[in-house]
Amino acid sequence: MSRSPGAARPARIRAVRLGPRSVAALVLVGAVGVAALLWPFLAPPGSQVLAHAEDAPWLFAGLLVLLVAVAAATIAESGLGPKAVAMLGVLAATGAALRPVGAGTAGIEPMFFLMVLSGRVLGPGFGFVLGAVTMFASALLTGGVGPWLPFQMLSMGWFTMGAGLLPGPGRLRGRAELVLLAGYGFLAAFAYGTVMNLAGWPFMGGNASDIAFDPDADPGANLARFVAYCLATSLGWDLGRALVTVALTLTLGPAILRALRRATRRAAFETPVTFDPADA
Repeated sequence: MSRSPGAARPARIRAVRLGPRSVAALVLVGAVGVAALLWPFLAPPGSQVLAHAEDAPWLFAGLLVLLVAVAAATIAESGLGPKAVAMLGVLAATGAALRPVGAGTAGIEPMFFLMVLSGRVLGPGFGFVLGAVTMFASALLTGGVGPWLPFQMLSMGWFTMGAGLLPGPGRLRGRAELVLLAGYGFLAAFAYGTVMNLAGWPFMGGNASDIAFDPDADPGANLARFVAYCLATSLGWDLGRALVTVALTLTLGPAILRALRRATRRAAFETPVTFDPADA
């Protein structure tokens, strides 16, 4: 039976639907994360915050606990079923396996394009959980566990969730969608690098002279130092990550988007699993 032209489109299937408590938890963790990133520019010279700057790794550990709580709250409230859990595990394992490919070589990190495409198809709720879980799994795989891990999880969660918030999820297809995703991936790759620079830059001490964080300088001077730090240390890496993300999105994107959408339709996440009673 054909659908009339004026009929409404089917609702977009989401593996995880964000409820009020999950949204509140995401906002809380986001606020804590932003404050933990921007404190060097918010605290005036000589403040008690700057006097206790060496205690920040404990804040990172606390942020990791909050991130795990957010993921748990999202999963619990949304009623994440076994099919969505299976897809989460497959995508997180794939992303974790892709991360070491090219690691240490000009920012070649192919996991980023998979996070963009997955967030686009599966929505922002699933995207945040997927980004955080993938980064945690990849850290265990590569031995990259440290005080930087909470910010990697948070920023990757933001990165993947943002792809799920892009416009036209039910209408935009083809080349236009690929260009949108490639452009988002390019910008988000730089944003991810900036977030990670913010996480580590205040703890350089005086080792890098004019580009190190200076607790006695005003916020404007420290902002100039941070920009110089990014240009001197990570611009080439971030550019490599961004270009790889764009190239993989434009070349492999169509096939992976089709596969993800087909798997999502077949999984029917919002259809409850039922079992027929055994025949007598």
